Amino acid sequence: MDLKQLQTFLTAAETLSFTQTAQLLDYAQSSITAQIKSLEEELGVILFERLGKRVTLTDEGKRLQQYAQKMLELNSEMKKAVSNEQAQVVLKIGAQESQCVYRLPSILQQYQKAYPQIKIIFKPVHTTEIAKDLLQSGNLDVAFISDAYKETPMLYRERLIQEQIIFVSAPTSIKSHTLSAQQLSAETMLLTENGCSYRNQLEAQLQQEGLLPLQMIEFASIEAIKQCVIAGLGITFLPKMVVEKELEDGQFIELQSPFNIKPIYTDIAWHKDKHIQPYLSDFIEIARNWYRTL
Repeated sequence: MDLKQLQTFLTAAETLSFTQTAQLLDYAQSSITAQIKSLEEELGVILFERLGKRVTLTDEGKRLQQYAQKMLELNSEMKKAVSNEQAQVVLKIGAQESQCVYRLPSILQQYQKAYPQIKIIFKPVHTTEIAKDLLQSGNLDVAFISDAYKETPMLYRERLIQEQIIFVSAPTSIKSHTLSAQQLSAETMLLTENGCSYRNQLEAQLQQEGLLPLQMIEFASIEAIKQCVIAGLGITFLPKMVVEKELEDGQFIELQSPFNIKPIYTDIAWHKDKHIQPYLSDFIEIARNWYRTL
């Protein structure tokens, strides 16, 4: 096993296409196939399932993906340390849109004063499952998980805050501040994208209650939802932190709900085997201290 084979394997694991892998690495496709086969023979496992033209990672392939990523990162770190190469450090953070827009700017402002040289990349993380996969694969260093609590044995998680997720509408759009099941059935719901954790919890509760709103409209942007609520096009279900200004200005009213929806928590999480560099440790501490002020 050599690093070239591991790089080939990681590229194939990302693209799930030997043809595309060959194009990206400028190899003949037969070379890609031979390298993967050599790895499989050396390890005594099958790394890819080949079902016609479709390629998927096996469970063994997924485990190798995690270790191969670490080995290549360690090799790169070794070369930089030996050659004193000053490459830019990248901090990869995962979070929901609501966290990115309404909470993380204050944290990042403080962090970049201490680490102006660090490049920061954000990736969308809507659920625990997405965060877990990205942290395990090394595509994230740290994630803010906003979801109902679920067991994640491979992750270290620290509770930051319990979120308030509320129904809101424009003051003129609804007669009562209490939202009954009957009223909900006559309303248009303006919702975040499918897969969002608090939308998932709402839909699970509605399904359990046998309820269905008159119409459900999906948006990719929280700001778009808020503008449509202001225009009187329907009601929505969002974290209170994103609608506080509109509530204070009287553009929204909070609707009391009879539904027993599971609580949503925001945790900060990273892989249990992650080597915590000082720049990452300091980011976690800054985030931890900032959330304590809420």
